[in-house]
Amino acid sequence: MHYAIIAAGEGSRLVQEGIQLPKPLVDLDGRPMIKRLIDIMLDCDAESLSVIVNEQMTDVRDYLESLTLPVPFNLVVKTTPSSMHSFYEVSRAFPSSGKFVLTTVDTIFHETDFRRYVKAFADSDDADGYMGVTTFIDDEKPLYIDVDEPSMTITAFRDKPWEGVRYISGGIYGLTPPALGILDRCLAQGTSRMRNYQRALVDGGLTLKAFPFSKIVDVDHAGDIETARRFISQGE
Repeated sequence: MHYAIIAAGEGSRLVQEGIQLPKPLVDLDGRPMIKRLIDIMLDCDAESLSVIVNEQMTDVRDYLESLTLPVPFNLVVKTTPSSMHSFYEVSRAFPSSGKFVLTTVDTIFHETDFRRYVKAFADSDDADGYMGVTTFIDDEKPLYIDVDEPSMTITAFRDKPWEGVRYISGGIYGLTPPALGILDRCLAQGTSRMRNYQRALVDGGLTLKAFPFSKIVDVDHAGDIETARRFISQGE
């Protein structure tokens, strides 16, 4: 499996709340959160790893350049207007064939969930993508996911909840090469935001499956750091 991490955000809310370290370098379990994520991906049979950071994150860039990794490592340094644009830039390093998994750097999950997810995606021969989802809703602007059960095929991505909604996006995207063609089209059409790209995948006829994680935590605010640490150490 090929993996990629989007770590190009400014982390401005953490700075405003007194956290001086760049978000990717915040310690959650004795490691910077980006290193924890890299280690999990390496343990899940990574064939290659790609990361994008913005041009202002010199400390993050220096840290990543200091690592010695056992797989090909592509570091993209570029400031972009959105996570979808960051995805586009980092995707230029992807191989032309094969499946890949992309996450944002502050997406915190248990490795056991991730390992099950990667295996299911790797073994799948009837889907163009596997999206990590969760029933744990602790997000300022969650992206709600409509699925056709029991197949777990995604039928829509919605900004607002509705009666009976169960899942939201967890910021974990398992995709195949056809998804990159739709990404190119979105950029050409001036589309922005990952949620609009995900809608374009469904509109483009790709088959996407939702894969439930027990819980996924985002680190957006200073208080989320302790929540993430407790979640990692105690499973809460």
